[in-house]
Amino acid sequence: MSILDSIVLGIVQGLTEFLPVSSSGHLVLLQNVFGISEPQLFFDTMLHLGTLFAVVIVMWQSIVDIFRNFFSKMTLFLIIATVPAVAAALLFGDFFEGAFAGTYLGYGFLLTACVLTLSELISKRMRRKSDLNIGNTLAMGVMQAVAIFPGVSRSGSTIAGGLSAGVDRRKAASFSFLMSIPVILGSVVLQGAKVIKNAPASVDWLPTIIGTVCAAVSGYFAVKFMLALISKKRLYGFAVYVAVLGIFVLLDQNLLKLINWAY
Repeated sequence: MSILDSIVLGIVQGLTEFLPVSSSGHLVLLQNVFGISEPQLFFDTMLHLGTLFAVVIVMWQSIVDIFRNFFSKMTLFLIIATVPAVAAALLFGDFFEGAFAGTYLGYGFLLTACVLTLSELISKRMRRKSDLNIGNTLAMGVMQAVAIFPGVSRSGSTIAGGLSAGVDRRKAASFSFLMSIPVILGSVVLQGAKVIKNAPASVDWLPTIIGTVCAAVSGYFAVKFMLALISKKRLYGFAVYVAVLGIFVLLDQNLLKLINWAY
C-alpha cells in the first residue's frame, strides 16, 4: 500500500464513519479500485482507532458526564443500544465477513438510501419529538446491528432509527455518535486480538500511521459537521448520493451480464 493510498483511505474512513453514507462500503469500494486484494487487518484496525479518537474528542463532555453518573439512564440506554450489534456479530459474524467481498455492496448502498428517505418521511409526520427512552434507543440499536452489513451506513441507520422513533434530530445524532464508541472500541479490540494471533511478520508503519492520523482528523470534522447539519437539514441529499453510488456499483458488477442479455 502506498502512502497516497493510505491517505485517501484514512480520509474516507474518517468522513464516512460519521456521515450517513457507509464507511465499510466506501473502504471496500476503494480497495477494489486501488487493487488492494490482500487482507489489511492491522491497517483497518488502526483506521478504526483513529475514528475512535475523533469521536471521543468531540463527545468528551458527554463521556465525562456518563462516567460521573455511571448508574444513570444514559448508561442503560447505551447498553441497550449496543446489545443488538453484539448479538448480530456473534450469530452472523461469518456471513457478514463474507459479505465484505463486495458482492452485495450495491444493495447495501441502496438500502441505506431507502432507510434515510423513509426515516425523513416518517419523522416529518411526527409533530411531537420525544426524549431518549428504552424503546427508541433499542430501535437505534437494532439499526446499528443491520449496519454491520457493508454498504449500510452505521451513523445513517442509527440516526434514521432515532428519527423514525420520534427522537429529536440533534439528540438522535449525538446518541448515534455515543453509540459508536463501544462498537468501534469492540471492533478495535477484536481485530487487534486477531492481529496479535496472526503475528504479522512486518508492518508498513509509515502508511499505517499516516492513514490513522488522516482518519482521526477527517473523523473529527465529520462529527462536528453532522452535529451542526442535522438540526438544519434533512438527509435526502445523502440518500440520493448513496442511491446513485449503489446503482453504479450494481451496473459495474452486472454490466457484462446485461450486455450478454441484450444480445
